[in-house]
Amino acid sequence: MLGIFLVSLFLVLMIIGVPIAFVIAIIAFAGITAAPHIPIVTVVMKMFNGLNSFVLLAVPLFILAANLMNSGKISKKLIDFSIAIVGPVKGGLAHANVLVSMIFAGISGASQADTAGIGKVLIPNMIDTGYDKETAVGVTAASSTIGVIIPPSIPMIIYAGLTNTSISSLFLAGMVPGILAGLGMMIVISILARKRNYPLYEKSSLKKILKLGLEAFPALMTPIIIIGGVITGWYTATEAAAIASLYTFVIGMFYYKTIKFKDIPDILVDTLTLSSLSLFALSAASALGELLGYYQVSTTVEQFFTTYIDSAGLFMIIVIAFFLFIGTFMDAIPAMILFIPVILPVSMRLGISPVLLGMVTIITLAIGLVTPPYGLCLMIAAKIGNMSIEKSFSAVIMFIGVVFAVLLFIAFLPEIAFYIPLKFDPYLLF
Repeated sequence: MLGIFLVSLFLVLMIIGVPIAFVIAIIAFAGITAAPHIPIVTVVMKMFNGLNSFVLLAVPLFILAANLMNSGKISKKLIDFSIAIVGPVKGGLAHANVLVSMIFAGISGASQADTAGIGKVLIPNMIDTGYDKETAVGVTAASSTIGVIIPPSIPMIIYAGLTNTSISSLFLAGMVPGILAGLGMMIVISILARKRNYPLYEKSSLKKILKLGLEAFPALMTPIIIIGGVITGWYTATEAAAIASLYTFVIGMFYYKTIKFKDIPDILVDTLTLSSLSLFALSAASALGELLGYYQVSTTVEQFFTTYIDSAGLFMIIVIAFFLFIGTFMDAIPAMILFIPVILPVSMRLGISPVLLGMVTIITLAIGLVTPPYGLCLMIAAKIGNMSIEKSFSAVIMFIGVVFAVLLFIAFLPEIAFYIPLKFDPYLLF
């Protein structure tokens, strides 16, 4: 009876538009209050313990690095350099949009920061250059999903903390699908460019390309510093996030001189606002996890899979379908916290490595960033482009198809998909 009430309450709160983080907190509070033998103080304790992790410091620090890049107009340097490289190709500005998203993904770890920072520059620029609004918004929203696939990735950090999986292994595994998704989107853009006659930039001289490359070089070094240091074991993901924040502050303040001391309070407020949303959802999901544990939901799910599912392939199909559905109304972080502890034991029993499960989950939930009604990146891009969500979604479908194809590739052909990463880490899929 209590379960029916909590599910009904969850659906009602979602329908009336209560933010998902508050929905999770309310359900956890209501469920624990009604459950016998669980003191109400457990809610607060679990919420606190959910955030009592050193690795979670990386979340606000990576967001800070992204905000410093955007506020210091450092991302504009990356955009100019990308346009110089791929601008002369038909549809060059759209190609540059994807390319700079791939580079920015190696800095921010958050797709919404990518959408907001790059979208504010490129969406109006693409529209003014002759692209239709649908393409400008669709390319920007879709390419920003790469932000959580290419490392560093905040969902990867959360997943590593949940499952005790090596962050360096996750970072290494994320490179291939992220690059494949970006290249796939560029192929789609090339096809559309020929059909719709998208504009192109004049070919830049080698001197101009080198000049823009030198200007962007300090910014281009940021992902190398972050990813290289974590994969080689020089420092942890949290230390990498701190180094990235300090590095972007230094180059913005003293090299590019685009960040002023008066900008710091606004940057910190934006960082804390965005970080608090993810971290509150994380803490609320930890409290809900206690409630699910009390009612032995994990055991029930494991028994179901043990009884009816004995194939790794079928399990993968169920996981992908489930998280595609969940991603339409829930952010990646609370979704993983709620459900990964439930499905991880089943995954390991079927011989699926935690790294592979993590990549499949993260990429599937990345698709949720551009699918309504949640679709946070889609909403941000649509707002910048002054378009309805319905039209924006129709523009992004082709690019979602690319990400979905990459997802199926790594889910069912992991030995081929991770051929290069396996050379560096032979135990990646074990």
